[in-house]
Amino acid sequence: MASPSDRRYSKEHEWVHLDGETARVGITHYAQDQLGDVVYVDLPDAGATISQFDKMGEIESVKAVSDLYSPISGEVTAVNDGVVEKPEVVNSDPYGDGWLIEVRLSDAPELDKLMSSAEYDTFIESEQKDEAIGP
Repeated sequence: MASPSDRRYSKEHEWVHLDGETARVGITHYAQDQLGDVVYVDLPDAGATISQFDKMGEIESVKAVSDLYSPISGEVTAVNDGVVEKPEVVNSDPYGDGWLIEVRLSDAPELDKLMSSAEYDTFIESEQKDEAIGP
């Protein structure tokens, strides 16, 4: 599955979709697939300040608990309560209704530190090859 081309991606498998000065953040299809069935999401509160590549919350699946890392810096302006109430939406629609937070960007040039969809898809392919080879 090709990643949507209207977003930027982090190596931690989060995506950013920019709409003016506001960015919507979520996890990628690949990330939710690796996690398995998502059962809990812990997100920052609206009004919180987050920093690029710092921990911003946790996501729990039947397999594991994983940290969520912010792909951008700014102020959280909205939290997707639908995902908090029904975390499985992250699995069924990671690029749509499964978004996590909205952020008012504080440093737009940070987006240049993220990957395009083509770069991210190549990154995933590389990770999958590394997993297949093993230690």
